[in-house]
Amino acid sequence: MKYRLMDLLACPMCRNFPLELHVIEEERHEERTVNGKLPLCELYCSYKGSFIKDMEKTPPCNECIKLEIKTAVIYCRKCGRWYPVIEYIPHMLPDYIREEEKEKELSFLEKYSDKIPDYIKFRAQPYNLSNR
Repeated sequence: MKYRLMDLLACPMCRNFPLELHVIEEERHEERTVNGKLPLCELYCSYKGSFIKDMEKTPPCNECIKLEIKTAVIYCRKCGRWYPVIEYIPHMLPDYIREEEKEKELSFLEKYSDKIPDYIKFRAQPYNLSNR
């Protein structure tokens, strides 16, 4: 997943934007460069965690374009839901579909518990480690 995807994503449950991104693993690709106008994101730079309009300097698109997010957690501050990014793919499904993957997602939280904030691990929806 690229950081700039966060400029497009909203919570599938409450439609909140922007979402919070907690990167666990990322890959660097030195050969990538920006060919075009900057900034690449229109509203929100998740690489810096800031709205484009609020940034004092030009966004770091030339650095951001080189990174690919392999593992992360996406969190919605409004409804408190979390969504995993697994093998570069964000799994942003509504609760009723996620129920089938509950054990896999709880295992994900346990595996990366040292890299995920406590408010996600223990209080986030639709389930968390305090449900175990």
